Amino acid sequence: MAASASPSASVPERRGIPAASFVEDVQIYLSQIGLDVNSALAFLQERLQQYRVVEMKLLAQQRDLQAKIPDIEKCLDVVATLQAKKGTGEALTADFEVSEGIYSRAHVEDTDSVCLWLGANVMLEYSREEKMPKQV
Repeated sequence: MAASASPSASVPERRGIPAASFVEDVQIYLSQIGLDVNSALAFLQERLQQYRVVEMKLLAQQRDLQAKIPDIEKCLDVVATLQAKKGTGEALTADFEVSEGIYSRAHVEDTDSVCLWLGANVMLEYSREEKMPKQV
């Protein structure tokens, strides 16, 4: 039995593109959708192009997220260092990047909160204990 994947068939959509369906018997598929071979191939090629566009967007999003992992790990290391120095009375000295290639030195006294810069002019303040995730 052939799956119906016609342009008008109601197939669950994700990201605005209908899900692909398996075509078991080409002749039955063509008779169900009412197209000739060339029209069906053109329709399927168009659908394939849509899938490739979505794939490229998802791969770009994945690369962007993976590029953020080292920065997040550095932030977690700093929070762990702050927790380790809690109550010792000694200040943490850290160099941080203000802008590309411009660094500044900071002396961090014992503090109970950590500010997380999310970007787009958004910053959140957490308590140190609340912010620290469970070890993965």
